[in-house]
Amino acid sequence: MGVRDLADYPWDAVVPYRERASQHPDGLVDLSIGSPVDPTPEVIRRALAEATDAHAYPQTVGTVDVRRAIVDWYARRRGVPDLTDANVMPTIGSKELVALLPLLLGIGPGDIVVHPRVAYPTYAVGAAVVGAAAVAADDPAEWPEGAKLIWINTPGNPDGRTWNVEELSAAVRRARELGAVLASDECYAELGWDGPWRTESIPSVLDPRVTDGSRANLLSVYSLSKQSNLAGYRAAFIAGCSKLIAEVLAARKHLGLMPPAPVQHAMAVALRDDEHVETQKRLYRERREVLLPALVAAGFRIDGSEAGLYLWATEGRDAWESMDRLASLGILAGPGHFYGDHSGRHVRLSLTAPLERVQQAAARLASAAQ
Repeated sequence: MGVRDLADYPWDAVVPYRERASQHPDGLVDLSIGSPVDPTPEVIRRALAEATDAHAYPQTVGTVDVRRAIVDWYARRRGVPDLTDANVMPTIGSKELVALLPLLLGIGPGDIVVHPRVAYPTYAVGAAVVGAAAVAADDPAEWPEGAKLIWINTPGNPDGRTWNVEELSAAVRRARELGAVLASDECYAELGWDGPWRTESIPSVLDPRVTDGSRANLLSVYSLSKQSNLAGYRAAFIAGCSKLIAEVLAARKHLGLMPPAPVQHAMAVALRDDEHVETQKRLYRERREVLLPALVAAGFRIDGSEAGLYLWATEGRDAWESMDRLASLGILAGPGHFYGDHSGRHVRLSLTAPLERVQQAAARLASAAQ
């Protein structure tokens, strides 16, 4: 199996529901895609403008400035104090890295890539691109012999599942037993809402409490798309085992995977400014506090969702039926079918719509509940 054998892009199946929802007299409320709608912070836009004299080829490895900013960010925000420039590298967004990591690590036919049971589909796409088998399993005890790459996602997209230190430590031990690379997709780690994450920082797989003194075969992936509204910049990075980073870097050089120089400069500025991240989190929290109770009052149960950018909701029936009900109210969600065989009775609702539209959705849900 290769790129040509991939299924049609799944979001095409949502078009009829979008068309129906768009017919609502008060317009569409699009909660389906987690694409930011808030302005990119001015401090970041200025940084991008300052760096537009980018006449030379950018460095695949990243400038010294952006690598230092990534290292400092992990120490300040993620509790990972001992990284060096050799442990980090910028990427062209995180999706391309997720899709290409099996290729960059030399994984191929006969190998196994593990991903969460309820998962962003690109993990399985990456396995398909290189002809490897994709296995969905959450419990480290169920991770199979022969696994070469294991993905975890904390907080999870779409379900918001978040791994604590003890769970991450168990995952690291099992991956080492298997001789597998453990890659942790941590793109929503600044967005904790419930339980311990109201006051505690969400841990990274590179946290010293997790690694037992060694980063060997461990990788952390992060994106600035949501916390800094930089989805259009394609600004992300990878950190962890220096040996793996060197291997991935060598392959990326051959493939010409170079983040644009102005974006690298803007990333460095964004990573050093915590104020805009806190501001953005307040916006997401405000929307969440409007939407969540409205969904519950309308008969949905919210599962997981203690962190991250989404509400993972179910009425206890097929997701397409829930999609149809929501579309009748002018609300567009994402069907759980897109996130694996274990999620066909859930829908995913994003917190990225403007507050006015989220309030409109809540009002429509309230009316339907009555």
